[in-house]
Amino acid sequence: MQLNEMAEGLEPLDLTGTAEFASLLQSATDLGIPHSPGVRYVSRQTVVGGHRFHFLEWGERSAPAVLLLHGGNQTAHAWDLVSLHLSDRYHVYALDQRGHGDSEWVRDQDYSPQTMASDALGFIRQQGVESPIVMGHSMGGGVTMALAVREPELPRALVFVDTGPAIDAMNEGAQEIRNFITANVEFDHIEDFVQRVQAYDPFRPREHMERTARYNLFRRADGKYVSKSDRVLHNPDRPMPPEGQRPTLASVGVIGCPTLILRGEHSRVLTRERAQEFADALPGGRWVEVERCGHNVQTQNTPGFLAAVAPFLEELG
Repeated sequence: MQLNEMAEGLEPLDLTGTAEFASLLQSATDLGIPHSPGVRYVSRQTVVGGHRFHFLEWGERSAPAVLLLHGGNQTAHAWDLVSLHLSDRYHVYALDQRGHGDSEWVRDQDYSPQTMASDALGFIRQQGVESPIVMGHSMGGGVTMALAVREPELPRALVFVDTGPAIDAMNEGAQEIRNFITANVEFDHIEDFVQRVQAYDPFRPREHMERTARYNLFRRADGKYVSKSDRVLHNPDRPMPPEGQRPTLASVGVIGCPTLILRGEHSRVLTRERAQEFADALPGGRWVEVERCGHNVQTQNTPGFLAAVAPFLEELG
């Protein structure tokens, strides 16, 4: 059983009249995040490459496009506060990537960055998106890298959130994330999930975790609350993508568009040294540290994330 509202077919579902949207507006008020009234916000479904994808669409179609790609074990709703704020100036697409959120789990269990980049490129073309600004967090940042290395002329600009090409998959922070994902699959009560997240994430207020828990879980027929991501992604023995499938510092040099790298002040995934190396490898690269957050920058300190991104977006015009 779904715990959140979503489009059931190809017709968009307006979410602005839902209790979920009212909850989001309360979170925005709590955090002092400005937004325009009367925002367009819909849930949509589509099929790309034979797979069903769910996505959230914000703002007017005539505005410049932004594509948001979430991290592992997360969903498109991880960007809700960011999308709400940006939707007065941009046409925002937040995609539930394959095997996550309300998108389809894939039969071949292929969740490599290159394959997920093909999904994103197919989605961009299907939706008729031109010169998008692409923002990717963690896993979504790896997908963004693969996309931009393959088609460096496509994006107008890029934002990488706490990730880079030189991340050791077994570094301390990455291993902590992997351990959390593999240990948290199903729960007897939503409260159990919230308590686990609260212990893992010291930055987000508990009430915000409670408001967003519905997006990370569904209720199974036996009454258990289960993580909304493919079971193979929770397998502790699942191998990492081969080295050849992950962009390297040498390969990202083909990315010539303006690029911003954001690092969480307390991140144990992306070090300052790795952020600097990444920025130096990009002709248009720079990096900024966002205070009072760890790896999940856009959810742990959304105002700080928006303040860091704002000058970059203003320079783009």
